[in-house]
Amino acid sequence: MFERNKILVAYFSWSGNTREIARKLHQIVGGDIIEIKPSNDYPENYNLVLDIAKEEIRLGSTPELKSKPASIEEYDIIFIGYPNWWNTFPAPISTFLSEYDFTQKTIIPFCTHGGGGIGHSLDDIRKYCPETEILEVFSVKGKWASTANFKIKRWLKKVSKMSRNFFVIK
Repeated sequence: MFERNKILVAYFSWSGNTREIARKLHQIVGGDIIEIKPSNDYPENYNLVLDIAKEEIRLGSTPELKSKPASIEEYDIIFIGYPNWWNTFPAPISTFLSEYDFTQKTIIPFCTHGGGGIGHSLDDIRKYCPETEILEVFSVKGKWASTANFKIKRWLKKVSKMSRNFFVIK
């Protein structure tokens, strides 16, 4: 009998699209789920959010978080979700990646976007986690998040075969 790897689904969502994908993933792979939230909420105005995000990315900001895991030590596999803002992940994900040691973990990123795909977010994750196994990013247009079940399952079947850490698809 094998011991099942411990899974965390951690995500940041501004509009709810990434949250939708995170919940679908969590239903399929199980484990724990947590929403990464910055201490200061982003405004509701999309254009203002993009302006703020652009400046945070330019400055390499790592804002304080009000919602995050106490530790990731117990987890083997960590799904990390985010919207693509300016071709990468938002600053709260930078904070999350910089606050924990991902050595010996498997990171499986997922991303929602408005048409820009994953941008250079995978390369940016590798900068924060150079000694970590990082698998193929799942990406979907935000407007299709609610209907992405089949696409998510197809991607999970593919990445589950790639990982050194075993996980089961329900």
